[in-house]
Amino acid sequence: MDFFETILKEFTDFFGYEGLIEIVRTENYEALLTQKGIQSVLGPFIPVLLVIEIIRSLFYRRYTFSQYKISLFTYIINRFISRFISIAMVAFCIGLFEPYAIFKTELTWYWFIYGYIVWELAHFVYHYLGHKVRLFWCLHSTHHAPEYMNLSVTYAHFFLEAPYADIIRTTICILLGVNPPLLFLIMFIDGTWGAFIHVGENVLKDGRLGFLNRIILTPSHHRVHHARNPLYMDTNFCNLLNIWDRAFGTLQEEKRDIEIEYGISRPMKKGDFLDAYFGEIVVLAKDVYHAPGLKNKLLYIFMPPGWSHTGDHKTAEMVKKEYKQQHLEEVTEI
Repeated sequence: MDFFETILKEFTDFFGYEGLIEIVRTENYEALLTQKGIQSVLGPFIPVLLVIEIIRSLFYRRYTFSQYKISLFTYIINRFISRFISIAMVAFCIGLFEPYAIFKTELTWYWFIYGYIVWELAHFVYHYLGHKVRLFWCLHSTHHAPEYMNLSVTYAHFFLEAPYADIIRTTICILLGVNPPLLFLIMFIDGTWGAFIHVGENVLKDGRLGFLNRIILTPSHHRVHHARNPLYMDTNFCNLLNIWDRAFGTLQEEKRDIEIEYGISRPMKKGDFLDAYFGEIVVLAKDVYHAPGLKNKLLYIFMPPGWSHTGDHKTAEMVKKEYKQQHLEEVTEI
């Protein structure tokens, strides 16, 4: 009985509909005007949309288990590990840095706008480092390993990535005055949108969302972010507001004449969960082991992915530069 109760609880926790059912059962619809009530309504949105996505895939015969296998296994492992560490890190950073905040905000609409801008900056910093520091890329690469785009990818993360991300994002937000209640509200909204932008072509063929593509980061932008095409590498690091990508020159629109190739540039064992989860760590360990001298060993850890002590660098920046140069030469010849 305990086994089935555990399974049922995992099912209800995944879909997150208990809060909504409680509101309907008690007929306490005024709760919908509160932060908790809003979370109760939006909580089931992404899981339900994921189920719809899978059903559509089955109906149009586009579904194969390999498209969801890596994300599914990753979710199962992280379900019992990552969330507890992540919550602890958020609480730790709040307790440690809140006394040093430059000022205090309140839960108002204008401080919400300020807080969201700060949050996007913090998210940009974490995300940028996740692509530019080899050690952090080992934590982030699991999210980029799937060679398909669908809503299940939002659950594909190495178990230490969430704590690493929350240390950076929470610390920056707290130091810049975003108080905990405001921070939690922003985290929930941003998490919901951050999940939605992984929606696949089976549900949303064109992810540009019309005029919104010029204002915010859409599923189209995030599909570009997950691409291994040279032009698309290391772009679109923000989540909802694109202001910091614009400020730092990392905003990249989806080109209609370029077919997106999802995944990472390292050759992988197709559909292999262990390679997706631990592969980059293994490769880094080998590079560090074979590198001559302590300096080169450290550089492999902290330099961007693709850096080599031999000088034969294959970083995203160099690959993109070579691609643009080659493309320019081809245009010139024409």
